[in-house]
Amino acid sequence: MTTLTTHKSSQRRLLIALAITSVFMLLQLVGAFYANSLAVYADAGHLFVHNSSLFIALIASTLAIKFGQTFSDGYRRLELSGGLINGTLYILISCWILLQGADRLFGHEHHDEHEINTFVMSAVASLGFLFHGASAYVLYKGRKDSVNVYAVFLHTFFDLLSTIVTFVTSIVIHATGWTVVDSLSSVLISVFVLFTGSKLLYKCIKGLFFNGVRLPALKKIEAALQSVEHIDNVHNLIVKSDNGEVVVGAHIVLKHQCTLEKHDEVCRFQVERVLKEQFSITTSVLQIETSGCKHS
Repeated sequence: MTTLTTHKSSQRRLLIALAITSVFMLLQLVGAFYANSLAVYADAGHLFVHNSSLFIALIASTLAIKFGQTFSDGYRRLELSGGLINGTLYILISCWILLQGADRLFGHEHHDEHEINTFVMSAVASLGFLFHGASAYVLYKGRKDSVNVYAVFLHTFFDLLSTIVTFVTSIVIHATGWTVVDSLSSVLISVFVLFTGSKLLYKCIKGLFFNGVRLPALKKIEAALQSVEHIDNVHNLIVKSDNGEVVVGAHIVLKHQCTLEKHDEVCRFQVERVLKEQFSITTSVLQIETSGCKHS
């Protein structure tokens, strides 16, 4: 299990990254308006969903800290639900940009040109490279400590590539006057967003509805274990799914007289029997402690 210290460090990195990308998203929206660039709008839409994904990751990290002493991996369902919302946003935003891009491409065929401020467009892309670079640097050091941080780091890296595409597009338009490149660039970014959103939706739907494992209620397991005669209390109780099998982990504190009479093995046998008979759980990791044990 990841330690609370690691979770807090990951949380700080995610919070800093969210602050950086949120500021740039606002600048990007203003820049897209004045540049009249659909490619910049597409990148801003991508960044909006990226920020919402980052916010969900931050919530998951916060919950990991809050439930660090006694929790099940049920909080992961919140993360998956958030991912489902984000995936839907990905699809909707990418479809809107694709429609706008198709409309502009159709306009180009009828010589309905629109003016693009390439200076503003390139300036926004350059700022984006700096902002995303700073965000990637913050996340890079913590990418090995947290799955959430690693996922957001990869997304930020792709954001860097997206700003490069936008910058190159602005240079091409400035040099050639081919404004159609802006529409083509927006379509390219939108296809990437659509692909990413589809993968995210598939993963979240599969995790929420088709994982084949239904976790038993944490409180029911705790109450069942508390009824065992040798047990004084139970803490650090964890219920999770591992390769399709429900696994329970728990720290069990024996009553004082049971400690004196060395009933730990009997207690372990009774706990395993309760888990098997009442919850059909055959895999458990139990730590038997004395009644005087100090736990955080």
